[in-house]
Amino acid sequence: MDSSIPELVERLGSDEDGVRKMAVFKLQGSIGDPSFADIFIAEGGLARLRYLILHATGNTLAYSLTSFARLLEVDKGWDFVDQEVVERVVELIVTHPLVNILRGAMSILVSIVSHPHTDDDVSQSRGFGFRALKPAIAVYPQFLEMLVSRLSSADHALCANALQLINSLMRESITNEADLEWPRFIQKLQDLGVIRAVYSLMRGTAMQDHIHPLIEFQYLTKVLLRKWRDIPLDLEQPEHRRALKGIFLASSLERSHDKGAGSVEDIRRSKRHHPEKWRRLGFDSENPVMQFECTGFLGLMDLADYVRNNQDEFQKIIMEQSTRPVDQRCPIARASLSVTSILYDHFEVDKSEMEDVKTSLLIDSRSNIDSLFQPLLLHWTRLHVAGLHAFFRLWRTTGAEIRDYDKTVELVRVLLESIIANAPRAKDVQEVEEDIVNFDYGRLRELQMELLELTYEDVWGEHLRHMRGELYHEALHFVKEQRIRCLLRGDWFPTENTPELEAASKKTSWRFIQLSHNRRFLHFGDFEHRQKESPQLDVLSEKIELSIVSSVVSNVSKSSDDAFSPVKTKSCPNNSMKIAIHGHPEAAARMKGAQDAGHHRQVSKSTQGECVLLNLHPQSLSVAAEWLDGLLMLLNQQPITTETSKLIDLISDYGLKIRLLNVRFDDLAFVGQSPTVPSRVGLDNDYYYDVFGGS
Repeated sequence: MDSSIPELVERLGSDEDGVRKMAVFKLQGSIGDPSFADIFIAEGGLARLRYLILHATGNTLAYSLTSFARLLEVDKGWDFVDQEVVERVVELIVTHPLVNILRGAMSILVSIVSHPHTDDDVSQSRGFGFRALKPAIAVYPQFLEMLVSRLSSADHALCANALQLINSLMRESITNEADLEWPRFIQKLQDLGVIRAVYSLMRGTAMQDHIHPLIEFQYLTKVLLRKWRDIPLDLEQPEHRRALKGIFLASSLERSHDKGAGSVEDIRRSKRHHPEKWRRLGFDSENPVMQFECTGFLGLMDLADYVRNNQDEFQKIIMEQSTRPVDQRCPIARASLSVTSILYDHFEVDKSEMEDVKTSLLIDSRSNIDSLFQPLLLHWTRLHVAGLHAFFRLWRTTGAEIRDYDKTVELVRVLLESIIANAPRAKDVQEVEEDIVNFDYGRLRELQMELLELTYEDVWGEHLRHMRGELYHEALHFVKEQRIRCLLRGDWFPTENTPELEAASKKTSWRFIQLSHNRRFLHFGDFEHRQKESPQLDVLSEKIELSIVSSVVSNVSKSSDDAFSPVKTKSCPNNSMKIAIHGHPEAAARMKGAQDAGHHRQVSKSTQGECVLLNLHPQSLSVAAEWLDGLLMLLNQQPITTETSKLIDLISDYGLKIRLLNVRFDDLAFVGQSPTVPSRVGLDNDYYYDVFGGS
């Protein structure tokens, strides 16, 4: 191969285009080898390759550009990079339509812009970085516009090259340009539609072809956000002062007050002339600069963008809030900054290390695509406005006051994080905005508590599980007492008629069943009609001693597949629900004999088979749950119905939430009218609230 390099170099200088074309075609396949590149340069091949770049056309030019790009990738040939070469490559990108030429040209610029450089390079007319392109862009000002337009190319490789070049320009601008230069360049790219184009690529199907430049663009977006956030608000900076003045002017104060609003002294001393000049806009004090300590210039940009694009709404809200008491006014500016912080935290802007991303891509690039990309990040401004609108609606809906501010912020955080995190990669930002508008605010507190429990689960682990176990047992005991109180109150049940009796009577008789106060006997009696008033216990002629009850058999349960021992269950319609109390025949006979003799002594259980002591026919699921589970709990068995299980879970969950949060009746959990607290007028210390209506 080494012996053929001089011949290859000689052919590059041939007068015949076909010979040059074949030579440079072979060159592009070998020039990526550093040892080959060294010999090629030593043989004088680089000067001839440079000549072809400047003067060749067609495929010869395409192969030459690709060869030179690969040479730069192995860090060779930098001595031949000058302004003439850069201008030629920029010209090709602007004017040439062929894809294979454009790919090589963009690859060369990527290497030039990304090459490490010092001020000495510039002084020696060896321009690297973004500076190297400025003279050429001055000659071809449509360069950036053409570059952004290539992001919509049907050729995926060209599209990836264009984005890679844009990334290089952005990175170089952010890193090495003067403080006033990089914001203008970024703004120009945005004005040309780079965000819209990259957002479309991120949501597209050809992700594998663009994955690396897209990930880098997302990373650079976070770098920009972090850079803006880290810039402190400084009234000595004209751009900062103009943005703050624009917010003030949009509030429609009298023009006589506007004079000098943009000067540093007027902003700092505004309280002297206008006691609520800044506080009426939602700042905490008349020194607005202090409000931006956490969000920096990024917070000012977000607020200024909202005010500029929603000026009528901004003015209307200010006028509405000015009519309210001070402690009920929605702090607009403060809310905007809070939404900025919420988005900053959600997208983890501070966690944007490229090496970690590249490592994850090497592990499994296909399965990680949806988890790695955050296309909604590119529509930061729209998400900020949507979040701010959600804050306003929550504040208005809940009747919040200043003391509720932090709670409102947390609800907005839950809302935004739940919707944005659950949005599929291909979901459009407009649909996300609609989801934020249409979200059921009544579910926000429930969702917040679920997230809070998960957070505490991670932090507390075993302690939280122990607490949850304790609360479950407390809830179980509470529900047991409630169910037994239903038995103590008693209830009416229709008696079961045989077909013969039913045909003769043509009417249904009723049975009233009630648990005795000592909880040892079930008293019952039959009546022709259901009475309005419950009968007294001594009127009920029959009773069963619970000590002889061996099991409860029911066709009421959680589902048809459940099997609970000793409770035998199956699914059934409401009108055929049945609860059967079983006992031992011998014990039942002894009990009956004892009743006939006027004695109520306890009879021991027999080992013989069971018989039905009493049947209950509940007319609703709630009554069935109360009596079935009440009887089971009296027998020290576990409840089995869905209603009871839900009630136990509900009480234990609320117990946990009350311990995790300081829940009050005026909390934001209650949207609309708050629950009425019973009056204590006329009560001493010996009282209680009958929650379930039991006696």
